[in-house]
Amino acid sequence: MDLHEIRDRTAVLREGIGRLVVGQERAIELLLVALLAEGHALLEGMPGTAKTLLARAFAATLALDFRRIQFTPDLMPGDITGTNLFDFQSNSFRLTRGPIFTQVLLADEINRTPPKTQAALLQAMQERQVTIDGATHALGDGFMVVATQNPIEQEGTYPLPEAQLDRFLVRIAIDYPTREQEIDMARRHGHVAGTPDVATAGLEPVADLAWITAARAVVAGLRLADELLAYVVDLVRATREHDGLEVGASPRAINMLCLATRALAALRGRDYAVPDDVQDLLEPVLAHRLVLAPGAELEGASVTGILAETIRQVAAPR
Repeated sequence: MDLHEIRDRTAVLREGIGRLVVGQERAIELLLVALLAEGHALLEGMPGTAKTLLARAFAATLALDFRRIQFTPDLMPGDITGTNLFDFQSNSFRLTRGPIFTQVLLADEINRTPPKTQAALLQAMQERQVTIDGATHALGDGFMVVATQNPIEQEGTYPLPEAQLDRFLVRIAIDYPTREQEIDMARRHGHVAGTPDVATAGLEPVADLAWITAARAVVAGLRLADELLAYVVDLVRATREHDGLEVGASPRAINMLCLATRALAALRGRDYAVPDDVQDLLEPVLAHRLVLAPGAELEGASVTGILAETIRQVAAPR
């Protein structure tokens, strides 16, 4: 497989998703970055901005098993992972697999369930396996979590802890479409009372696990120049030294940013990455790993603003 194949096939994926989801080209690109980088994605946006529709349309273009979990306050860890039930006919325990045994998992409104249940995803997201009653079960290389959450709701929600957020390769901000895009959206879907039906939209799966695995191998093999690697390290280290941040990005964030940069370069049809690729990914890869200092928060500072300042202050390679 070459880079032209990756660029052309992902262009078909973009076109398919765009039939249903209007005005989210940046979010679609970042979802594809997560796919090629073997990472997980957190979609964050206001209610009604098509986060769930985007995740479902994304899954529909992939020839992978897909399951959705609606996270609620009464959801239990066993509802996600499954449990061993006693089978009276065989006089033995039998594993009833939960919805986590899939390839693309939509964790819808993930912050609506308590931390105990959120933690059921930790091992799966990090190791792609789950342990039930002492037995470990592999989920496979195709396992990917796409989670959604609303940023404005506080009552009845449980913020994700830093350890959980760190397992997401990217946090994707879902913004409002432009006026023209909303007119197009109303033209396409204004006759539907609920969410547009993905099953009847005519989306065809165009990438199976074999293709995705081969594409990931190509992405992992992309060489990053030493100057660009140093640039990534300097950007991450700058977050640890900023007075406005209580917690900066970890060494793992360096690896995640390098891998995402390789994936973005491949999506753009290049066998090399440039500083613009790193800068385009700095916020989605790092923002959710950073914690504002209390004083900076009181002064109205934001993680986004600090990252933009970091890009201005750290010299990019020429």
